[in-house]
Order: sequence, then C-alpha cells, then structure tokens
Amino acid sequence: MIRVVVADDQQLIRAGFRSLLESEPDLEVVADAATGAEAVEQVTRLRPDVVLMDIRMPGGDGLWATEQIAGNPELAGTHIVIVTTFELDEYVVQAIRAGASGFLVKDTEPTELIRAVRVAAAGDALLSPGVTRRLLTRLETGLRRPSDPAALAVLTDREREVLALVGRGLTNTEIGVRLFLSPLTAKTHVSRIMSKLAARDRVQLVILAYESGLVSDGW
Repeated sequence: MIRVVVADDQQLIRAGFRSLLESEPDLEVVADAATGAEAVEQVTRLRPDVVLMDIRMPGGDGLWATEQIAGNPELAGTHIVIVTTFELDEYVVQAIRAGASGFLVKDTEPTELIRAVRVAAAGDALLSPGVTRRLLTRLETGLRRPSDPAALAVLTDREREVLALVGRGLTNTEIGVRLFLSPLTAKTHVSRIMSKLAARDRVQLVILAYESGLVSDGW
C-alpha cells in the first residue's frame, strides 16, 4: 500500500485528491495538511511514501516544507511531488533543488496524478529527463552556481559518461544505445551514481550534472 499525505490550503483540492487516490486499491491518503508547518508535522509523524505538496500555503509554504522534509535523513523514504497552478512557478525549481522528486500542474489528468504517485513512491523522478532539462534551461539564471567538477571525483569514467547523458535528458534505453549497454545495465549505472552522489532521484542527478559543469550551457 502506497501511503500519501496531501498538503494544500484549499479544502476542495485536498478532498478531491483524497477521493481520487483512494479509488485505487494500492493508494491510501493517511493525512492532509492546510499549511506547510502542518505538512511537516504530519510527514514527520506518519512517514508516508509520497507527499503531494502545494507551493503557496500559509504557515510555512511548500518550498519551506519541502526543505524541512528533504533535509531530514529520517524521512529519506518520503518522496515529494510539487503540485502547482503554474507550470513554471518561480518556486518549482527551488523545490526540486531542495529535494522534491518533480512537479505536476493542478489541471493534470486524474490518471496522470495517480501514475505520478506510483512513480514517486518507486523512487523514480516524476519529471521525464527531457522535461527536467527544459525546465532548468528556461530558468537557468536563477539556478546557476559555481561549477565544482571535484564533486564528481567519486565516479568512474563510465559513470561520468552516464551522468552526462542523464543530464542531457536521455532515458536509460537511450543511454544504453549510445554506450552499447543494455537498458538494465544503464539503469544499474544510474542507481550507483545516485548512491555515490547521495542524490534522491534522477532529477537531482540532472541538477548535479548541470552544476558540476559536466553538461555545458545550452545542453
């Protein structure tokens, strides 16, 4: 059973998400929250698999709440999906950097919301690499940090190759084709890279590839 917390300041949204998710046999909404502080409290207490997190909430917004949850090592098994009204909300990238697994817009089709919860619970990035890449590129100015190639010193040459391709938006299958590997082997490399770099998911790998200078400007 996938356990979910819904955090949104609108009661109608919370009720709608609960009704939709609990119509599925493998999904359970264990709590909801109307403020960021309440979301942090519920997640800390219940340790759900997934949090659907609104950005704009009183009492500590979704960005603050995401930072609190993602920064707590005891909550490493909880994956945060940002749900926002605007596809390029100015806070979305900051939330992803803080540890969110991706984002959805509130007019997402119900089937996509359900799929997103399952994908996030499995520890995969909700955003496809290509979408992540476009998001980072469009908001490049606000993301830039000094490149630090030394951050990748723990990786083998092959792992650096794989990370560069992840950063360019390639899927595991596409990475396999490019490097003459099976998709399973490519996936294994990605998993090892995530472990070595302490990345929560694939979205974090894209950001690390970008910030380390492994992926050049313009992708």
